[in-house]
Amino acid sequence: MNKSQSKTPASLSKILSLADFEVEAEKRLPRPIFGYVSGACEDCHSLRGNRDVFSEYDFIPRVLIDISKRTQNVTLFGHQYRMPFGAAPMGITSMSAYRGDLVIAEAAQRANIPAIMSGSSLIRMEEVAEAAPNTWFQAYLPGKVEQIAPLIDRVAAAGFKTLVVTVDTAASANRENNVRTGFSTPLRPSLRLAWDGISHPRWLFGTFLKTLMRHGMPHFENSFATRGAPIMSANVMRDFSTRGHLTWQHVREIRARWKGPMVIKGILHPGDAALARQYGMDGLIVSNHGGRQLDSATAPLRVLPQILEQFKDGPVMLDSGVRRGGDVLKALAMGAQCVFLGRPFNYAAAVGGAAGVDHAISLLEQEVSRNMAMMGVTSLEELTPACLLRVAKYS
Repeated sequence: MNKSQSKTPASLSKILSLADFEVEAEKRLPRPIFGYVSGACEDCHSLRGNRDVFSEYDFIPRVLIDISKRTQNVTLFGHQYRMPFGAAPMGITSMSAYRGDLVIAEAAQRANIPAIMSGSSLIRMEEVAEAAPNTWFQAYLPGKVEQIAPLIDRVAAAGFKTLVVTVDTAASANRENNVRTGFSTPLRPSLRLAWDGISHPRWLFGTFLKTLMRHGMPHFENSFATRGAPIMSANVMRDFSTRGHLTWQHVREIRARWKGPMVIKGILHPGDAALARQYGMDGLIVSNHGGRQLDSATAPLRVLPQILEQFKDGPVMLDSGVRRGGDVLKALAMGAQCVFLGRPFNYAAAVGGAAGVDHAISLLEQEVSRNMAMMGVTSLEELTPACLLRVAKYS
């Protein structure tokens, strides 16, 4: 038993994989909140495809290799991280877990893995940057062009070094699942919502009421240079639904303003990867938004090789569908330099707070390490497409 395992609370001892966190989170969270986190859009083709694609590749292991000194270290933008995975941005995480954005960012800081704070989070970016200085910030560009520059200046003033701009939200997604589970933006008081809270007392007292008593009504704190709307305000949809006119020209202007590493998130087309290179991006995150935006948008792993052909000037990273250490290694063997996970760390925070996220990171770290050993791999640089065999899709 390693050091991290020995510290695992007894309440988490039966959590053996990231999937176990999802099962427990469904029990603990009110139906609308769990539905928001777990759900995708329309018929969930992309959500399923993000997982199915990993089953299309098998490992080809090597044997009788000294793997006793293997390492998972990866360097991104001059910082050496201890593991090749990190926490993807997820909005309103602090409705799943008390101070959820802080909990995840601080856990990532302890483990020395990258974490990306969401622009639709409910804790002020300045507080997160102070508590976890290595955190990256993910911005949703405001619909009003004149609000973009002040937001970027605020992110820089807060102390973030790496800026991630998400570009796959030109229109609001058709998330029917949210309607069916009772989630809405803004949240609307109702008898159903009240019952969902009362019937989940650990969440009601440990997250929602605790937040209200200590911090007041949650607001979207980081969408603009100034404080955004409260989560129960009719202004929320107005603030988030007008991005259809944004273009690469706006990216050019941000690039001229932002002095640190800048990453574009939401790339799936090789042509867009080429444009990202042309417009001076330092890195890409190949992503279909976890299946939450355009249903039937292809799984990132499928287009990763074509993206890599067009973008060679910085790290190409990936999110959407990663759940196992084997998934991490398959993505890295295909050429990604790092992968990000959203829902699993959200669930871990909901189930166990800081200890839950620590445990989730440890579980994934152990899976990566174990699989590297059985593959005969001692460093991530040894992972190449030759480590994989493309197989027929499993039924």
